[in-house]
Amino acid sequence: MSKILALFTVTATLFSVEVLHGMPYSSFQSIKHHGFKTEPQFTEKYFSQTQDHFNFNTMGNGTFNQRYLITDKYWKKGYGPIFFYTGNEGNIWEFASNSGFITELAAQHSALVIFAEHRYYGKSLPFDKDSFNIPQIGLLTVEQALADYAVMITELKQQLAATDCPVIVFGGSYGGMLSVYMRLKYPNIVAGALAASAPILSTAGLGDSRQFFRDVTADFESIGPECRDAVRGAFRQLKELAEHQDYRRIQSEFSLCKPPSSAQDIHHLNGLLRNAFTMMAMLDYPYSTHFMGSMPANPVKVACETMLSGSDLLSNLRNTAGIFYNSTGLLTCFDLYSLYLECADPTGCGLGFDSLAWDYQACTEINLCYESNNVTDMFPPMAFTETDRKLYCFKRWAVVPRPDWLKTQFWGDALSTASNIIFSNGDLDPWANGGVRKSLSSSLIAVNIAGGAHHLDLRGSNDADPVSVISARKTEADLIAQWVKMERTKLQQSL
Repeated sequence: MSKILALFTVTATLFSVEVLHGMPYSSFQSIKHHGFKTEPQFTEKYFSQTQDHFNFNTMGNGTFNQRYLITDKYWKKGYGPIFFYTGNEGNIWEFASNSGFITELAAQHSALVIFAEHRYYGKSLPFDKDSFNIPQIGLLTVEQALADYAVMITELKQQLAATDCPVIVFGGSYGGMLSVYMRLKYPNIVAGALAASAPILSTAGLGDSRQFFRDVTADFESIGPECRDAVRGAFRQLKELAEHQDYRRIQSEFSLCKPPSSAQDIHHLNGLLRNAFTMMAMLDYPYSTHFMGSMPANPVKVACETMLSGSDLLSNLRNTAGIFYNSTGLLTCFDLYSLYLECADPTGCGLGFDSLAWDYQACTEINLCYESNNVTDMFPPMAFTETDRKLYCFKRWAVVPRPDWLKTQFWGDALSTASNIIFSNGDLDPWANGGVRKSLSSSLIAVNIAGGAHHLDLRGSNDADPVSVISARKTEADLIAQWVKMERTKLQQSL
């Protein structure tokens, strides 16, 4: 889920990994979407935010600078709605540069657009370099992040003379979860939410722990059962080599910088390889992208072609993983522990400081106990139980996870009394079945996108878009127009 956390480029000189933080931090940025430019240019600003919203003594009313991006290019000042992106687990420029639908919609609605960065990610560090120390890391919670957004919206509306402007929140993945929670927690501030690819059920511990990697497998199986079988066969050969401790052969087959030397190294290699397939399934867009890494168009199809390109399954597996890890082709070897970090999220925590923040969240509120088992999926058996999570998290962060907390705090699947939320999901996205797939009422609408990958609908329009996502965006636009109109009516009646 947190693959957004870090991107990397690789230099040919002995393979150094450099964590990138999105676009350059100039005051203005414009965004290019495959052949045409999405205006407008965002301005990067900082908001003086309260460190701890819920305890008046702990931090002595301390504040920190929370980054946000804003554009009023389309805004009818004081009247047009505010479209607010609830930033998730990474640098906010990454989300702004891959969510062109929001600015396209803003042009239609004369809206102000704000992308807010989540505390503890990107440049929004409440305690600067000490932010990831214990106990400072303890202020990284969903509740604190939501309060940040509620305070920011309220104060910016005052500053911009926009107190009567309806607010619609948007988010993708974890950001989509936050958009749902904003509508549940602060309906006085937020008139509606578009939650794209938001796994609000699975991350609350609802559902089947086998679902995620089963659905990753299904994406590759849909290209052809022989693709799934080739992946499974390659992992079986790797297992046999590991059982014979033929570590030099494993190093050679997978172009590893160092030979593995233990069962833990093999476990890590399996995790790294599984993570590549996860990323290609999530980012299975019909055009090439540079989001969470560089991907070709239709990466699942490309991966299956690579897996079936010859009889040497181990070489094919290495080359398939390289679609994600070595998109530049410059890597001369794979460094296991630089390219992939094992953490409390079996789908991967990314790299860099952002990975620390996501690991902590996966150790506290966000429940990500997913497993692969080589029966319902094509991957090696890799369990991650509540007991595994508890042991890891106590050792790493001195915390005990609360597996049912999201269900208690944010309603779980008991959402029927909520309103004005769109739950959009693409059927290629392994996160989709961890979210809401059926409409729950006339104002809790599920939008399912055939041929859609991870929050495809939030991306800017593209010539290669399937008809399904064009239709989905139209549905979303119409619903949002209704919510804006309803909120305006309500505000006028209260005057």
